[in-house]
This record gives sequence, C-alpha cells and structure tokens, in this order.
Amino acid sequence: MLRSFSSYSTDHFRKDLLAGIIVGVIALPLGMAFAIASGVKPEYGIYTTIIAGILISIFGGSNYQIGGPTGAFVPVLLGIVMAYGYQNLLIAGFMAGVLLLLMGLLKLGGLIKFIPRPVIIGFTSGIAVIIFSGQIANFLGLRGVEQHEDFLSNMKEIIIHLDTMSVYSIATALICFFFMIVTPKFFPKIPSPLIGLLASSLAAAYFFPGQVATIASTFGEIPHSLPRFQVPQFTFEKVHMLLGPAFTIAVLGAIESLLSAVVADGMTGTKHNSNRELAGQGIANMITPLFGGIAATGAIARTATNIKSGAVSPVSGVVHGLAVLLVLVLFAPYASAIPLASMAPILMRVAWNMSERKEFSRILLTKTSDSLILCTTFVLTVFANLTIAVEAGLILSLILFVRRMGASLKIEQVLPDPEDKKVRPAAIEEGHHCPQISLFTVEGPLFFGAAQLFEHRIMEAIHYRPNVLILRMSKVPYMDTTGETILADIIKDFREQGGLLLLSGMQPQPAEVIKRTKLLDLIGAEHIFSHTGEAITFALTKLNKNKCLGCKQSAFHECAKLSIGNEKETKTDKGLLA
Repeated sequence: MLRSFSSYSTDHFRKDLLAGIIVGVIALPLGMAFAIASGVKPEYGIYTTIIAGILISIFGGSNYQIGGPTGAFVPVLLGIVMAYGYQNLLIAGFMAGVLLLLMGLLKLGGLIKFIPRPVIIGFTSGIAVIIFSGQIANFLGLRGVEQHEDFLSNMKEIIIHLDTMSVYSIATALICFFFMIVTPKFFPKIPSPLIGLLASSLAAAYFFPGQVATIASTFGEIPHSLPRFQVPQFTFEKVHMLLGPAFTIAVLGAIESLLSAVVADGMTGTKHNSNRELAGQGIANMITPLFGGIAATGAIARTATNIKSGAVSPVSGVVHGLAVLLVLVLFAPYASAIPLASMAPILMRVAWNMSERKEFSRILLTKTSDSLILCTTFVLTVFANLTIAVEAGLILSLILFVRRMGASLKIEQVLPDPEDKKVRPAAIEEGHHCPQISLFTVEGPLFFGAAQLFEHRIMEAIHYRPNVLILRMSKVPYMDTTGETILADIIKDFREQGGLLLLSGMQPQPAEVIKRTKLLDLIGAEHIFSHTGEAITFALTKLNKNKCLGCKQSAFHECAKLSIGNEKETKTDKGLLA
C-alpha cells in the first residue's frame, strides 16, 4: 500500500473519498444480504465489510481491490453453519486465513492460472443458481420454510409452503426490483440497490406496516457498534474436523480475490501482486472472525464500481469500510427495519450478474471436452456441494488433458527420399523399405499418458526385427520416468534379439532424464547422435562389419554420404550426455 503514496495528492484523496463512500453505500446492504443468505445474522456481514474491507485494502496486492463478504461464499458458509454452527464457522474462517497467508508467503499466487476456465465458470454459475433459488422464499414471503444443505430439499420446502405466500412481500420485492431497474436510466451515478432498498422499505412501512418480515422481526435489532474482540475456542478435535471446510474457504477465497484483481488490472492497466494479495486476504480472514465476521474475499462488482467511481489508491477501500462503520453507528435502528423481501431482489440480481451466462453458453456450444467439464462442475455445485464440484472438475480436466496429450503422440516410420534426400514417410510407400534398418520419427511428449502407445506402436512396427532401430527424438520436448521406463524396455527387448538401437536429436529435457536415471549407461553415449545422418552412417558402418545385405531398394546407402542437414533437428546438449 505504501508504494501507492509516492505521488499521492489532495486531489487523489478527494477521488478516493468519493469512490469509497459510493462503494460503502453499495456494500452495506450486500453485506447484510450475504450474511442472511449464509445463515447468520445480518450484522456479521456488516462487521465483515468493515474489518475485512479495511484490512484487505491495507495489506492486499491490488490498489483497487474491495474486499468483503461475497455471493461465492454463500453455499459454502451456509453448509458450514448448518453442519457445525456459527462458532465453528469462525474457527474455519480463521483457519482459512492462515492457509491464505501461507499461500502468499509460499508464493502460490500464480497457481490460479492452472485452474481451467470451464471449472471456474461451472462453479460460479452453480453458485448463482443456489443464491437465486435461495431468495425465492423471501421474495414470496413464505413462512415456515426450513433451510437445508442440498438444493432439491430447499426446492421441496418452497413448493410445500407456497400456500403461505404473502402478497405484501411480493409487492415489496417488486417495488425494490422496479427502482433497481429504473434508477440507472435516470440517475446512473446513484447506487440502484440503495434506492430500491429505501423505496421498498418505506413503502412497506407506510402502506402495510407489520405485514412483511424485517431484519428486526427475524434476527433481532442490529447493534450500533462493533462487537468486542473474542478468540474462538480452538481444540485439536475442532481443527481436525474443520480442516476440510477451511481449505474450501481458502481455495475459493484465493480464486475469487485473484480473479477480481485481474479484472481490476484490465480496467486500469496496472499489475497486482498476487502473492501479496493472498497474504492480505489471509490477514483479513484471520482477524475478522475475532470480531464475529464471516469469510471475506475480493468482490469483483464492488471493485469495478470502485474503479469507475474514480479511485486511485487503496485509500478508497479503507474509506469504504469506515463509511459502513459510520452507518452502523448512526443508523443501525433504521437498518433493522429493512424487509427481507427488499433484500431478495438485490441478491437475485447479484446472482444473475455473476452467472456468467454468456460465457457458459459459449463453452457449452463448443461441444468439446470443455463442455463436459463445465456441465459436470455446474451440476455438482448445484446438486452436491462446491468442494466435490471443484475436485471433480479438476480431476476430469486432468484426465481429459492427459488423454489429449497422449493422443497427440505421433510415431511414423520414415526413410530418406532418393529424390531430395529428405526423411519422410512417403518414401516407404514408394517401395524403398529397408529390412535391416528401421527409422522412426517420434513427435510429442513421451509421458505416462502416451508411454504404452509408444511401446505398442514401436514394437508392432518392428515385428520383422531389423538389425538397427533409429529413433528420431528431435520433436520430443518432454519425457517423464514412465516414458523413460518404456524406452528402456524397448532397448532391452531389442538387444535381446541382437539388434542395435540409436537415438538422434535428443532435446535437453529428455537428455537430462536419461542421464539421471542411468538409462544413458544402458544406451551408450556413442549411440546418441545430434543428427539423423550421423546415426545412419554409424548404422551402415556396423552393418558393413556384419556383412550387410546391401539392399538395392534401400535409400540408406545413397544418403549415408550426406549429413542430411536440412532436417532442422534440435542439437543434443553434449554436456548432458558427456
């Protein structure tokens, strides 16, 4: 944060002050709404907005990040509250903060780029469905509805209690929704959720008082001050029990905060520090539970609003937290009178905006493996839980990636063409096959996903057992120990039949692998060449010593005098093979 003040001015402060106030006004109702949707009292969302919002701005790695409770956490936190209770939610949040801090200190901020886009879009869209459906009861004013962890049970509850629908709640929700839609058209600089909240609350209080459930009637009065500092009671059993939920909070918080920071970078042309961002998120999530707050992360919509409002530094984020604190101290009794039906359209709109519906449709229409990953993650997020969904999405992505990479391995038998001396597979088809020397071009990564295919194709192609097998390895960028083992098996099997195996054009990484695994000793450094021409010459020399048949149809003898320098093979790092 300190680097942002090297040229800070009074004009910058004025811009930050205005932006912070605007975002604070937007963040207040969202903080309460996200807390309610997460199964806790609305004031806990306010505490989170204040404390986490200030700390994330001070310690985070983005100049524009606005932190606080977000919709992405709703299904996760609700599940934890229902399974373990509010006090254990605080412990899980603190543990998640520790994990986030460790991620930052261990410089794991760059790992976000390894999470496939379909997985992110899948669980984000799934969360949007959960948030939207979770507000149907408040929108309709249903009574006696019990919250459940799973989507289908919640939908069943809504259907069962449809007969308790309240026309007053529906009217209140529609008034809020109307002003949220109309306000931006006439007053684009005024936060539409705030206008909708105020208009619908006043209408409910004036036209049908006592007919609509409010924050006060459901959760009690909102305190007009921050709670006292209190350390949750940690035990080994609780830590062990909550390790899974804490890890889920930490991973989701990391993904959301870094995505938000990337969005801010794109809007401002700046570059955030991902590791410092994770560390800042960790500090915020460690301290916030000590004041009763819930999990927090970077909020994409509020961060974008902060930038559009003219923010120039993290000061705007600090001001946003202080603005919410001021409202809490001065206007807590009025906030307690807000109808739950007024907050439902706000959360529904949040869900609609975060649904990534355009990107979801685009990926779905590709009808590729990405579509399968997207649908799997989405369905499991809605009908199972976020942890299972992300795990399944990542595992499926890995399996499909390995399958694609394995299928990309190409093994072609080639011969030098007598016409232009270039090595190509067409020469074999034209009747220049040599029964004593087999030459293969291997192209693609030689790893566990392709090793068996490599062995099968090589052994199948040399069933007639030539005297010499030459593998052109210049197009093999990577080899793992599984690929190395298969190569070693081929060499041993070929030698047992009295054959000689030569390698040409080894790239540095595979060359380093065969050196470290001692496969180089088995092959023999004298059997590894920089160019295929050298390997052919060496092979013919060996065959001549062993009374080569000298097949007239073979192009090897004709090309042996040439180095075949036009193949553009990668030269072997001789230092690795020494």
